[in-house]
Amino acid sequence: MTDKIRVSTATLCGCFGCHMSLLDIDERILELVQLVEFDRSPITDIKTVGDCDIGLIEGGVANAENVEVLRDFRKHCKVLVAVGACAVNGGIPAMRNTFELKECLEEAYIDGIGVANPQIPNDPEIPMLLNKVHPIHEVVKVDYFLPGCPPSADAIWTFLTELIEGRPVSFPYEQIHYD
Repeated sequence: MTDKIRVSTATLCGCFGCHMSLLDIDERILELVQLVEFDRSPITDIKTVGDCDIGLIEGGVANAENVEVLRDFRKHCKVLVAVGACAVNGGIPAMRNTFELKECLEEAYIDGIGVANPQIPNDPEIPMLLNKVHPIHEVVKVDYFLPGCPPSADAIWTFLTELIEGRPVSFPYEQIHYD
């Protein structure tokens, strides 16, 4: 049994860039594993989430499977962190929100350039798309928001170390400016 803080990560509808930034903390990952035990994450390749202290989730909520994964993740995480623009405000995937879902599907599967055998998929294995892409706080309670597309490795490092040490999270300007 370990007394380390348990951390889990998950991805919804996004590009996995926020996870790449987490991995971009480079050799500091060795310091981090002294402080935490990773549960579900690309570091461990564990596919299901157990109870954890901190959950980091990236991506917007675009389909029924995303809703299910997010609700289960929230249920298992004491603290949930929306990481990156997609989780915080829907990000690039939410650009489809200016169109009706039917229009998006027709453009992708019927009218798109190079489409052969035009038909909108109707396979039960494909998660049902939601009418809109939602930021995660519209589906579950979120405790912290870490913006960026993606947040830098330094911002993730600062956030995690201060949260783990119980200090108020405070970023130097250089880590969170977008000008």
